[in-house]
Amino acid sequence: MTSQPQQQSPPDDVPADRPDAPAGMSAPLTVGVEEEFLLVDPVTRTVSPQGPQVAAAAAGELGHRVGTELTRYQIEGRTEPHTCLNEAAEELRATRAVLARAAAGRGLRIASSGSPILGLVTPVPLTPGPRYAESLSLFRALDDEQSACACHVHVGVADPREAIEVSNHLRPWLPTLTALAANSPYWAGRDTGYASWRTTTWGRWPVAGPPPYFDSPAHFQDLVEELIGTRAVLDRGGLYWDIRPSHHLPTIEVRVADAGLTPEDTVLLAALVRALTATALTAIRAGEPAPRPAPELLRAACWRAARDGLSGHALDPVTRQLLPQTTQIEHMLRVISPALHRNGDLDLVRTHWDRLRTRGSGADRQRAAYRHRSSLHDVVDHVIHATCASQTP
Repeated sequence: MTSQPQQQSPPDDVPADRPDAPAGMSAPLTVGVEEEFLLVDPVTRTVSPQGPQVAAAAAGELGHRVGTELTRYQIEGRTEPHTCLNEAAEELRATRAVLARAAAGRGLRIASSGSPILGLVTPVPLTPGPRYAESLSLFRALDDEQSACACHVHVGVADPREAIEVSNHLRPWLPTLTALAANSPYWAGRDTGYASWRTTTWGRWPVAGPPPYFDSPAHFQDLVEELIGTRAVLDRGGLYWDIRPSHHLPTIEVRVADAGLTPEDTVLLAALVRALTATALTAIRAGEPAPRPAPELLRAACWRAARDGLSGHALDPVTRQLLPQTTQIEHMLRVISPALHRNGDLDLVRTHWDRLRTRGSGADRQRAAYRHRSSLHDVVDHVIHATCASQTP
């Protein structure tokens, strides 16, 4: 994953978000987003390996906010850090539009799907560069199927100890976020039966999925050094846990989600992750311990969320109960509603959640597009238009 710009500090005259700060005076945490996109030929609807060329074309307008990814099928767009999610939404839409124009200049379209819908996608054409070559040498066939696209949300948490503790508090919510953001039901011409196939393929890496519970920053640092020293990862950028303290920014990075089908899907995710982080910080500063679900149950809950998305039942890794996924999401919203209110995001989240509950996740909408004529071409066309409204298939 390439870098995003430094998080901005809140103004000096605004108190930081803390338990004893009046709700009306709390400064919302900064939030920045990284979105990965596939490049698609609008005629064949298959993925196209022109990522470096499209990124170079977009760099004139976006500068450091565009980059390449592991495979040449992909490009990445990044936002600046924001405290106002309406401004973040505007930047997300504008960035997608710039990337779409750059892709159109090469006869292509951008598609925000967690996995490629059509095309011979294994082995993938890797982006040139020594790091990607080293990755192929170390991880071998694991690199072959990694044309998967994610959405990463960075939330400003500058204190390393608090970042580790936030990770501990957010772990039980990873299955819920996975289900809500599921947008990869198809892979290379077939329905996988999963709502988020990207989650399943990504979990094969040696350091991926839910992170461990960390007892302290020293515990985190010691484990990371051992993983690097034993060549389980290339470097700190290769820690593919679903949550990690950023190695180059004063942020906590939540990496669990598929690429959002629409900008609105991404904005909802960003609002939820920021509110979960703020809620965790309130608990941490009040001395409340993080829940510590059994790793086996947490992994099983993530698998079930990836399989069923919004339409199935959730395994709550804390209570160990099965309940409808929509009920689990409503529970999460109740827990984080004070933070959503402080951030001014409560109405935004309710509006976007009502839309998802009615129309379904990205995975549900992809499958609905298929059912119209039993055509994967229709699915690709739907994803292209949903990614950026100015695009035509």
